[in-house]
Amino acid sequence: MTKGSSSHYEVLRVAVTATEREIKVAYRKAARASHPDHGGDAATFRQVTLAYETLIDPQRRAAYDRSYATGPRRSRADGDEAHFDAPAAGSHASATIHKPGTPRNTSGDAPVYVPPFDTPGTVPLLPPELASQQVHGMPRKRGIFGAEARIQRELRTVQLISRQVLPAIPAARLINGLQSPADNSHIDHALLSGYRLALIGSMLLPKGAYAWDGNTLNHGGRSVAPPQLAHVVWQMQDIFPELNVTGWTVVHSPDGNLHEPVIDRHRRSRGGSDVVQVVNAAGLSRGLKDFLASGPAPNTVNVQVLARLLRGMH
Repeated sequence: MTKGSSSHYEVLRVAVTATEREIKVAYRKAARASHPDHGGDAATFRQVTLAYETLIDPQRRAAYDRSYATGPRRSRADGDEAHFDAPAAGSHASATIHKPGTPRNTSGDAPVYVPPFDTPGTVPLLPPELASQQVHGMPRKRGIFGAEARIQRELRTVQLISRQVLPAIPAARLINGLQSPADNSHIDHALLSGYRLALIGSMLLPKGAYAWDGNTLNHGGRSVAPPQLAHVVWQMQDIFPELNVTGWTVVHSPDGNLHEPVIDRHRRSRGGSDVVQVVNAAGLSRGLKDFLASGPAPNTVNVQVLARLLRGMH
């Protein structure tokens, strides 16, 4: 049995892709082992029952998945080593953790899965073949209207990251279409590698030079507000305290030129956001590679975090 901080999937020892039948079988096995009448622990039995009641109901399971829920936070007393490499979202401080005497992994190294899939007596949260995929999901319509322009814009971002970033960082995992934990909106793209997570939105603007002041893009007396990502970044940082979470908005040009439009950083306005970078396609490619590669253990695939993100796909 897993610890009290485990997710419902870990409590029942099933993958996040488990079917209704697999959940029922796992529940019967866990309930027999934990029932107080059979020498089990009452608190553990309640945990098993709650996990089953949540996962067996399609609506409750969907709501649980969209909340990225995992249970109470682990404490250092649980024996887990911290991997958090930034004080807070948007911070420029570095507290990268590295054990003396151990080789430093690089972003170009082959992926290392944590926890490993060959651990005896464990049931992986994700099938190995799913965890090994670098791209999960594709842009699609939401609700009644398809918003073709949005879908095409998101497809350009997926192609950019797939061609420019993923080949350089084999452990990077791109998840497209997440439910925002902050509201009913969506997160277009999330890119995970090691203990760093980038949340990415996109927009399309004509060529030209734009000034970014932390709130709006200004061009020729016209102000354009990019997608609101800062509050989502903070929410995801709270949900995943072991990660360094940042936000990015990529501005595409109509003709596909990666270096257009030009985005200049100007003096920040009052209340301007420091947690979201606004860049063109070339800047996104360069910035993501630098951000992910400079983190601790960038060749790590954090299976637990990846599983929670995949559960949150819309």
